[in-house]
Amino acid sequence: MRKIYLLDCTLRDGGYINDWRFGRETIKGFCKKIARTGIEILEVGFIKRDTYDPDQSLFPDVQSFTDMIQPKSENMMYVGMLDMSAPIPLDRLVPCDGSSLDGIRVIFKKEKIEEAYIYCKRIMELGYKLFVNFVGTDLYTDKEFIEGIQKFNTLHPFALSIVDSFGLIKRKHFLRLVYLADNNLAPGIILAYHAHNNLQQAFGNAEALVEMNLKRDLCIDACVFGMGRGAGNLNLELFAEYMNESYDTQYRIEPMLEIMDEYLNDIYKRKQWGYSLPLYLSASTGCHPNYAIYLAEKDSLPVKAFNELLRSIPVEEKAKFSKDKAERYYRQYQENYIDDKDTLQSLAEQMEGKKVLLLAPGSSIGKYKDAIEEVANKDDVIVWAVNFTGGVFNVDYVFSSNMRRYRNIQGKTDAKCITTSNMRECEHTDFVVNFASYALDEPEIIDNSGLMALRLLKAIGVKEVIIAGMDGYSAYSTGDYYDSTLSYDFSKEAEKRNTLISQEIKKAQGTMKIGFITPTNYQVSEELM
Repeated sequence: MRKIYLLDCTLRDGGYINDWRFGRETIKGFCKKIARTGIEILEVGFIKRDTYDPDQSLFPDVQSFTDMIQPKSENMMYVGMLDMSAPIPLDRLVPCDGSSLDGIRVIFKKEKIEEAYIYCKRIMELGYKLFVNFVGTDLYTDKEFIEGIQKFNTLHPFALSIVDSFGLIKRKHFLRLVYLADNNLAPGIILAYHAHNNLQQAFGNAEALVEMNLKRDLCIDACVFGMGRGAGNLNLELFAEYMNESYDTQYRIEPMLEIMDEYLNDIYKRKQWGYSLPLYLSASTGCHPNYAIYLAEKDSLPVKAFNELLRSIPVEEKAKFSKDKAERYYRQYQENYIDDKDTLQSLAEQMEGKKVLLLAPGSSIGKYKDAIEEVANKDDVIVWAVNFTGGVFNVDYVFSSNMRRYRNIQGKTDAKCITTSNMRECEHTDFVVNFASYALDEPEIIDNSGLMALRLLKAIGVKEVIIAGMDGYSAYSTGDYYDSTLSYDFSKEAEKRNTLISQEIKKAQGTMKIGFITPTNYQVSEELM
């Protein structure tokens, strides 16, 4: 009679959420509680080149796992994962003696299959149960997938896994992969499934797999609370309950709930995981989820532009994320070139002989309302608001380089609107200037509207700028903005953003007369010269 194994990978896949920093006592406590659930396999963490930190579920060698899993449960198999993109040297693997890991899961992209085969062969020679995981299984052609299966058949691993790395494999495609695997995998090798939930397919696909009633044993990966990279993984507590109800298994759910309550809820409050619009878009366009995470953190693109950008990434690069690539594609998309010579001339004529009060939406503008109004009411001052309508102040111009911000402005102000060319299909704008001419070199602040406005003012010949409300960022997620609806959490990168923006303002102060009439966190000369 076939066996269906459940494998918990929370400490490994869930670690993408918190940099694997669960804490030593949590890791040990997690292992003890999982042992009470009755699940068959526990993945304790990654085997990586990193030096050992007992507060992280990252281990430099097999021996380092020992302290975390003692005493071992006799009814559960303990495994670690090894990534062929950065494997530890083979000579650091010692023979399996039963005191630490029982098995090793090896993940690899298809271009690493030959290297992975050599590594996997050695793992089996050392006495470990071998789990073979085809990363991004959907990226294999049928021929490549079958040939890969046949290659590893010669090793006869414990299990071979279909891996939905980007959470985009739908039922019909999944069942075809299962059919190919089942009909080409040697008898006695377990067929496994690792899901991600970007398109909410994890539970349905896992359910379909166990209901196919294949003759071979199966293994289903899952995480407590669904904790995992991107939209997360199949929920262990939900699938274990389904197995209890449908197949009369006896998994204990309560320890899983205790893990959620005692260990994972606090992490979730700090950094949530689960289904989201950006992750849906990454899956539907076949992109690595980190592209979506990168773009979401920009908080500048509406859904149409977000989707267009992801679709514009070359097919061969969609599954190969790097921050440098993401930054390059973002800049390329934003640089929608236009000739703005006539626009600049018109703006220059309107600003001639005037000072500009540049009004940003920092919280200080509410506290210093009287001082700001005193400056704004001077005959030689023109008021520009950046990314908002100006609140209680009468403004002459609104500048924006952020489509998400501008959606809350357009049609809601009598001021003349100046937008940048990256903002496609922008309505109710009076002037459009070329994005690339005013964009910043540093990726973190490439489209910072305040800095772009300063660059534009210099380009049209403004000699003096008075700044209010450009407060800088704090280490707290709230309170930086005059209007709470404008708030966005930059707290985790506040210091870096403040430093980069300070440097740019200092450069501008070298060519223009720039002063502040409200306090700022930027390390610049604040006084009007």
